[in-house]
Amino acid sequence: MDLYEYQAKDLFAKHGVPTQTGIVVTTPEAAKEAAEKIGTTVVVKAQVKVGGRGKAGGVKLASTPDETFAKASDILGLDIKGHIVGKVLITEASDIEEEYYVSFLLDRANRTYLAMASVEGGMEIEQLAVERPDALAKVAVDALIGVTPEKAAEISDAAGFAADIRPQVIDILQKMWVVFTEEDATLVEVNPLVKDPSGQILALDGKVSLDENAAFRHPDHAALVDDTETDALELAAKDKGLNYVKLDGEVGIIGNGAGLVMSTLDVVAYAGEEFGGVKPANFLDIGGGASAQVMADGLEIILGDPSVKSVFVNVFGGITACDEVANGIVQAIALIAEHGKAIDKPLVVRLDGNNADLGRTILSEANLSVVTLEDTMDGAARRAAELAAAAK
Repeated sequence: MDLYEYQAKDLFAKHGVPTQTGIVVTTPEAAKEAAEKIGTTVVVKAQVKVGGRGKAGGVKLASTPDETFAKASDILGLDIKGHIVGKVLITEASDIEEEYYVSFLLDRANRTYLAMASVEGGMEIEQLAVERPDALAKVAVDALIGVTPEKAAEISDAAGFAADIRPQVIDILQKMWVVFTEEDATLVEVNPLVKDPSGQILALDGKVSLDENAAFRHPDHAALVDDTETDALELAAKDKGLNYVKLDGEVGIIGNGAGLVMSTLDVVAYAGEEFGGVKPANFLDIGGGASAQVMADGLEIILGDPSVKSVFVNVFGGITACDEVANGIVQAIALIAEHGKAIDKPLVVRLDGNNADLGRTILSEANLSVVTLEDTMDGAARRAAELAAAAK
């Protein structure tokens, strides 16, 4: 789960990382009141879970409450890389002498943790890594040892922090590591970490990503969830306990197992090239269960997407046999009909594995007009793409 800047800064403050928390508001009027309360020149910062806010006009200085009102009016509702700004953070403006970059992240490729630091902060770190890789220090961190004072000193020295700020940087790195480990984060980043004219170092910005698999250890993290930017279908699927992600396409996908579903997305996208670029409309993994209710819930979610023109049900029978899946499909269609929602989109079904022949027989004998059986994954993907293209 990615956090907004203000949420990241709250976690920083909780663990002693020097930062500015500010006031979060959702209206220009509240922004003006916040500026009056702060009483100095402020920064109005769009709160979106994406980088590049400054370049997009999402970060502005305001010297008076009235100017704060105007700047907040400009930023609220702004579209930044597909994210609509619904709230802004009002903070006291800081004089900046120098900007730096520091972060901890999960290095999946090397199966370890990684610290990254640079004395050239403020710019997008991806750009720095490409244009001037020598300016970005990368130091592996042993999970069993963590960031000791010695490791923090190693990171600081590798990045080239000056001697006069080195003690502060070492202290901040250790506290950032506490945020990283105690909050079960996969990323803790500060860009920029700044030095003000008095020589104080503080986190002027913050980015934190939390591991949702560890949410059971952090009941307080539930308060950080913001569903305002989450697709309505994804929210509905979450309420039903379904592993669903909406995509931009026309072929709805249902499969059992994340690996199979990912492969199905690729096969559908490839087959769709023949029919004008038809693409998969979603990721939906029903896992090991294919009960009538699970199948009905999955179909209702997928068919609730108006862009879906056909549905591809791709199942490999294992622990859950194909005859159970077939019965689940038949019963699901009946359940949906009982709810007064007749299925008017074609379903292409491919069954393979345990009891596949019996499953196909069950579907054939059910004589469902919306169901088309295909023997192979490639054939089913092509048929689903073809039907979607014909309905566009």
